[in-house]
Amino acid sequence: MSQHAYVALDLGAESGRSILGTLRGGQLSVEELFRFPNQMKHVEGHLRWDMDELFANIKEGLRCSVRSGVRPESVAVDAWGVDFGFLQSDGTLLEFPYSYRDHRTDGMMEKFFELIPRPRVYELTGIQFMQLNSLFQLYAAVLKDADLVKRATRLLFMPDIFNYFLTGETKSEFTVATTSQMFNPRKMDWDSELLLALGIPRSVMQEIVQPGTPLGPLKRSIAEETGLEGIGVTAVASHDTGSAIAAIPAEGEDWAYISSGTWSLMGVEIRVPIITEEALNANFTNEGGVEGTFRFLKNIMGLWLLQQCRKEWSSSTQYSYDDLMRLADDAKPFRSLIDPDYADFFNPPSMQKAIQAYCRRTGQAAPEKPAESVRCILESLALKYQSTLEQLRHLTGRRISKVHVIGGGSQNRLLCQYAANAMGVPVIAGPVEATAIGNIMIQAHALGHVGSLAEIRTIIAQSFQPVRYEPKDQGVWNSAYERFGTLASMIQ
Repeated sequence: MSQHAYVALDLGAESGRSILGTLRGGQLSVEELFRFPNQMKHVEGHLRWDMDELFANIKEGLRCSVRSGVRPESVAVDAWGVDFGFLQSDGTLLEFPYSYRDHRTDGMMEKFFELIPRPRVYELTGIQFMQLNSLFQLYAAVLKDADLVKRATRLLFMPDIFNYFLTGETKSEFTVATTSQMFNPRKMDWDSELLLALGIPRSVMQEIVQPGTPLGPLKRSIAEETGLEGIGVTAVASHDTGSAIAAIPAEGEDWAYISSGTWSLMGVEIRVPIITEEALNANFTNEGGVEGTFRFLKNIMGLWLLQQCRKEWSSSTQYSYDDLMRLADDAKPFRSLIDPDYADFFNPPSMQKAIQAYCRRTGQAAPEKPAESVRCILESLALKYQSTLEQLRHLTGRRISKVHVIGGGSQNRLLCQYAANAMGVPVIAGPVEATAIGNIMIQAHALGHVGSLAEIRTIIAQSFQPVRYEPKDQGVWNSAYERFGTLASMIQ
């Protein structure tokens, strides 16, 4: 029985991992080889990514695969979208990339709309408007230091940078390119009108390649340093959500998904982008997927709210996530509700105080105890999912009878149950390691070890057992949903 091994280098905004995947007899198993922290660094008043540290950890993750005694046939990187770096003529980075949470993009959307109106930008790209999008980051860079931008010979997004470090190849992978709000899905290329408005020459943007494209072998220096001579690097769905959605063990079209982590990305898989006035008004996005698909989704401020609160509480009490779930389970339901996407929650000095301020502005009791805050966050996320599901049904005309929850948030039993209660449909949770699993299976597809996206999903369904949550207490949750909508309208 043949056996194949692959390494996924999965980079998140909080941590990164090296994951070994082994495919044997139609079954996939995964093993974490190495995990490392990743944090934004404060540099001269701005938030940036330390690329030297990240790449050192990537190389250590590759060395760990050698120490495991298994020689992979391929390695691949996935990471978050929108952030990018500039290369100069000698092939080195001009500067460390900014983080999408840096405040340099405050007000940049409105400034850019003076050049090209909001409806026209959406018509060209079909991408949801968020100040963190690459389009507005790049405009901020042009306004802040036009001379530096002029010295750039190439622009690469985060996973593309690491592929370049590994292979020397400068390509832009499709799924991450589409998140930039500079890609035109009708023309399937960078949009010249937007680049002209930015003053960015087309030559700075790289050739776009599809998920599953071999990029070539590891550079000799990297191969010698890691002990992986002759190993190829594959451009998978390099945007982490793109890989995660490929790993959903689903059939048919009557399902939606929530990729649940720092962000909650909720949507459906489609073949043709939905770029309409209604989609614009609902602020939905069309991002590239695998095998010619698009991810029609909404970015929702996810477990970021809980992560930031937990970080604040750590100065006095070290709560595990299990501790917080137990506390929240016993807290009073629906005491206070928030709109998770309220602008003040994007990157406040204190998340706890930002939530309290929202509640006071809407005439609610402000959560004071951790249990109250956690319950507020989880119930509010579930109600946001209900609102988004209604929009998805309306915009796509689909009958959606179940929702798959993947990623780290699929382990949060309270959030999954609340989501089922709020939406009134079963929630199917798992796999937890969806991003790494999707990364690995796209490598397998690129090497001819599996034949299609449908086969990828069948193998994943056979390899990982999901948890199913049935909806409960519909009357109570419907009443809470009406209140949720009223509160959100009060603070707009």
